[in-house]
Amino acid sequence: MKGRSLNWKSKAGHILNALFLLGLVATMIVPFLNVLTVAFSSNLASMQSGIKIFPTEISFDGFITIWSKLDLWLPFYNNVKVTVIGTFFHVFLSAMAAYVLIQKDLPGKNILLSFILFTMMIPAEAIMIPLYIVNKDFNLLNKLTSLVINGLVSGFSILLLRNYFLSISYTLVESARIDGASDPRIFFSLYLPLAKPGLATITLFEFVSRWNHFLPALLYINDDHKYTLQIALRSIILSDDSTSSGDLITPNVSMAGIVIAILPLIIIYPYAQKYFVEGIMLGSTKE
Repeated sequence: MKGRSLNWKSKAGHILNALFLLGLVATMIVPFLNVLTVAFSSNLASMQSGIKIFPTEISFDGFITIWSKLDLWLPFYNNVKVTVIGTFFHVFLSAMAAYVLIQKDLPGKNILLSFILFTMMIPAEAIMIPLYIVNKDFNLLNKLTSLVINGLVSGFSILLLRNYFLSISYTLVESARIDGASDPRIFFSLYLPLAKPGLATITLFEFVSRWNHFLPALLYINDDHKYTLQIALRSIILSDDSTSSGDLITPNVSMAGIVIAILPLIIIYPYAQKYFVEGIMLGSTKE
């Protein structure tokens, strides 16, 4: 009887856990399905109240309006430039810094590591005004360059890549040095190819962060021709005006913009997931 009671309690616990997880998944899936349904609905259907799971009719009116008549292609293009260029330089510079920090004969290495850790404890809001003043003094306001430079390196990226570099056998480095390889050759030909999971992890983190950046663009960009995607979507969603052709900004237009904004992330993540999980696990366990 005692064994049956324990078995029943175990099954009840599993059922409750499953129901809780299903409820948690529903809080994420249902809003996403509602966004997709409204985005692919007609103008009139999208204005009906309530949560929608399946569209009554498939329509691309929202996508046509927001892309062509509201010129979302321009903020999308700005976002691509800022994200691709900023992510490339972030990963490259973080990898170079991580390579320097694994050198055994580096003087003051512990001090540098402590300084990097200290920068991670400073909240972004605390340096918001100083960063704005710096960008203003360098005449970077209303320029996409300010968004590229913002967050060009981070302590998290440097330390994660350092941990990954430390997992690479030092005997390979010694063999390369004996063969006459210089530090740049070792860095580009040895460390970078062997650190693909770590690099993919940082690239994915930074790509998502820069693609979704909002506050830096809100602070530094006032020219609507330099708007990035999130700022443009905010203006569209909060706007009650009409487009130049007289079309109202109906809910399907706003939801179509959200779908366009998240589509690149949905496409990229499955390809980077393998490296992403491997890089996170190794970066969290290696010293």
